[in-house]
Amino acid sequence: MSKQFRIASAISIAATLFTTLFGAAGSGAAAQNPAPSAAATIASGEVLLPAREAPGASPITQNSQDARMPAVERALPQPEASDAADAPVGAAVLPAASLAALVEQTAVPAKLSDELRCLAGAIYFEAKSETLAGQLAVGRVIVARAHSGRFPASYCGVVYQPSQFSFVRGHAMPSVDTDSRDWIEATKIALIAHTGAWKSPVEGAMFFHAARVAPSWGKTRMARVDNHIFYR
Repeated sequence: MSKQFRIASAISIAATLFTTLFGAAGSGAAAQNPAPSAAATIASGEVLLPAREAPGASPITQNSQDARMPAVERALPQPEASDAADAPVGAAVLPAASLAALVEQTAVPAKLSDELRCLAGAIYFEAKSETLAGQLAVGRVIVARAHSGRFPASYCGVVYQPSQFSFVRGHAMPSVDTDSRDWIEATKIALIAHTGAWKSPVEGAMFFHAARVAPSWGKTRMARVDNHIFYR
């Protein structure tokens, strides 16, 4: 082989080597795995990007979810407005399943005011032999009268109004055995009637009479409860 041919071959080999080396260096980024796009990353679930909140927005928590749930409320009975304001109402009572249950859980004050004594006395003498509903109906009539503006504005005033209750004699009631079951029950019904904790079967009635009589009243009859007939 001539000297010139050997030189040419060496130059050719060097040129080939140079091209190979510099070509590989220029394509280094392409030789690695391409970086995934943001869309591809989120779709694959490999990366969790921080969520962007709208201005003023707050994340939904368990508390805020609970706030959207309907609230369950238990309303306790409140005393009715009355001019017989000095009458004690006793402790607030929880909602009861029946009038009998409410009577059972109602506590009698150690000392009754004059107003509650008048209300309990009317219930006792008018309806002590009747059902709880019958006693309450009588009591609620007296409460309604005291609030109406058409009758005396107190329970004692309503009870002692002339010619209204046959048990009243000389502006007084007969004596009562205050330890008897009937009296204790009447005082509990009086408290319930006063607070409005349980409505009577003839709520809103303003008049009643014994079922054994038939007065000529031009009033709207509501219903009979036990031994009394009630009217608006």
